[in-house]
Amino acid sequence: MRPTKENYFMQMADLVSERGTCARRKVGCVLVNEMGHVLATGYNGVAKDQTHCTSRPCPGAKCKSGEGLELCEAIHAEQNALLQCRDVYKIHTVYCTDSPCIHCIKLLLNTSCKRIIFRKEYPHSGSQKLWERSGRIWLSRQFLNSYFET
Repeated sequence: MRPTKENYFMQMADLVSERGTCARRKVGCVLVNEMGHVLATGYNGVAKDQTHCTSRPCPGAKCKSGEGLELCEAIHAEQNALLQCRDVYKIHTVYCTDSPCIHCIKLLLNTSCKRIIFRKEYPHSGSQKLWERSGRIWLSRQFLNSYFET
């Protein structure tokens, strides 16, 4: 059976997340244009030429989820995808394994992105409200499970 576009891109985000080098969580992100073409991908991990957190945990590695973000040395999946994207004004949808944090939402608000689709909620506050306040769409895969299966 042919997967829906949403399932296809979410599976791609899952695959991208496997490259993550953060000891806290592995996150994958896929940026897609309005035609359904991939513009860029990203996963979370430390900056280029730095020791991976999975090899030598950073100071934030043992913090609870959503806490100690200032101690974490990983660059977020969304940030890495944006760095790889040639034209952020072509982004229509972001597919992420985890919902974006408030910092990534602020960056994504400065693109043409209209929708964020994610698999699981990340423990933070304000992201959804800020995104939706600008008239953009926030979709949880769990909430829209039937939508993804059609």
